Amino acid sequence: MTPEAEFLSAIASGDTVLARALLAAHPHVADARDGAGASALMLSLYRGAQELVEEILSHRNNLDLWEAVATGEMSRVVHLLLTDPASVNMQSPDGFTPLGFAAFFGETEILEYLLKNGADVNLPSSNPMRVRPIHSAAAHRNADTAATMVRALLRYAAEVQVAQHGGWTPLHQAAAHGNRTLVRLLLQHGADPSARSDDGKTPLDLAREKGHNEVVRMLSW
Repeated sequence: MTPEAEFLSAIASGDTVLARALLAAHPHVADARDGAGASALMLSLYRGAQELVEEILSHRNNLDLWEAVATGEMSRVVHLLLTDPASVNMQSPDGFTPLGFAAFFGETEILEYLLKNGADVNLPSSNPMRVRPIHSAAAHRNADTAATMVRALLRYAAEVQVAQHGGWTPLHQAAAHGNRTLVRLLLQHGADPSARSDDGKTPLDLAREKGHNEVVRMLSW
């Protein structure tokens, strides 16, 4: 097995100790990508391996647009979009847009910049998840960040009554997380509280399951 393959395997298995040792011994593995083209950096970000992410970044000076967005490197994002404005809606090797990554990783400043520079607010991922930026924004664990991002997306005419894989709408996400501000915001913009996911659950059902009583009351009116 090559050092690159071993490095990617360690990341995939969550063995950050081995991954960091391999990176120290073979710095070039910081540029490794899997068979689908996803970089070691993005794979580490997906797993929340922040220390490993920082070490990979210390060996990288050529971040692509998706990596720059996901790591909050605004200056790099600006440079890449000035060089190639059309890349604002290009999808990553695993199917996500820059705007989708900004929403997923809670990069609110970059999200606003992408919107101002032509990002398609309603473009879904090209993978089976079919997730739109508003789904990723609504799912963010920080309630204030989620609401801030969704407000920004709505200003650019994001659709609210849209389902990702599994039939979940943004309101399903907000209800499941107990985000009262976001639930109210989505309802004000026409979200359907009776929408059912593929397994038949409404946002109200999810709020009840999670014990979010105030959201239950909001959705029961």
